Amino acid sequence: MYLKRISLFNYKNFSEINFDFDTKINCFVGKNGIGKTNVLDAIYHLSYGKSYFNPLAVQNIRHHEEFFVIDGEFEKDGRAEQVVCSLKKGQKKILKRNGKPYEKFSDHIGLIPLVIISPADRDLIVEGSETRRKFIDTVISQSDSAYLQQLIQYQKVLSQRNALLKYFALNHVYETETLSIYNGQLNALAADIFEKRKHFLDAFIPIFNKHHKAITGSEETVQLVYESHLHEKPLLQLLEENISKDRALHYTSVGIHRDDLSFEIDHHSIKKFGSQGQQKSFLIALKLAQFEFIKKHSGQKPILLFDDIFDKLDESRVGKIIKMVNNDDFGQLFISDTHPERTESIVKSTHQTYTIFNL
Repeated sequence: MYLKRISLFNYKNFSEINFDFDTKINCFVGKNGIGKTNVLDAIYHLSYGKSYFNPLAVQNIRHHEEFFVIDGEFEKDGRAEQVVCSLKKGQKKILKRNGKPYEKFSDHIGLIPLVIISPADRDLIVEGSETRRKFIDTVISQSDSAYLQQLIQYQKVLSQRNALLKYFALNHVYETETLSIYNGQLNALAADIFEKRKHFLDAFIPIFNKHHKAITGSEETVQLVYESHLHEKPLLQLLEENISKDRALHYTSVGIHRDDLSFEIDHHSIKKFGSQGQQKSFLIALKLAQFEFIKKHSGQKPILLFDDIFDKLDESRVGKIIKMVNNDDFGQLFISDTHPERTESIVKSTHQTYTIFNL
């Protein structure tokens, strides 16, 4: 599977631009702020139906314009797949596959397997638990559409329960019957989601450890630790035990929506005790493990986006990564870098076909 071409209209800093891509390696080079990352984000958009960097969709429309369009053509299993993502101010975003709009964007997830490695990934270390949960959910959802639907349903019921808790507080009432219905629904959904997250991490962690060792070449021990209230008790019991707290807070304080993934090096927080190089290697290993996991479960080689990947990495670690990329395990690769000579030297060493785009 690979991306053959892409056209951008009024997307971020581009008014109109077209690219035809090599089936193996594509490099975007140029000064900072020229739009290299924006092209990678447009490719990400076609896979996930949203930006990796801008949570507000309207922020992706070029200044002083009313809409954006991203139009891409992929080759998958010998067939052409056209994906178009568009947004007009004041309207809902539209995602189309071969001319047919999706009713639910979630139906698109998994069609175009893709992994991005970016300096923005540092948010996985420095931000709150929601960012790390999103990482877990993104990887699992690429190959398990039922899981994605369960997540969506869980969030819907959770919102209803939280609204009920606020209603209780505002009106000085308490209805155990309605609350117990939501508790039961959350318990059933949470049990499945929790088991799938556990099963995923059991398979994922050894892959992560393998990649981390290959990148660093060291004996540093790293850990991914799954933290969840459901390790202790079923959610139904937790909800009943915490009802006084929930009523005081006006929201649900326990559940799989509070799960976290602890990142550790030698059993200490990598956020507090890891150097920049150690954090970067940790994140790259995490993303390469994501790539391998998705590849195994989808039967496709995901498109791999390297955004400014050589930032803060020494030459030795860059060399190890390129050596890993330079084999048949990887499919199409997109790289952005500020140094054209460095980029060309690196991609030449892979002995693969490549195209360099000077922006």
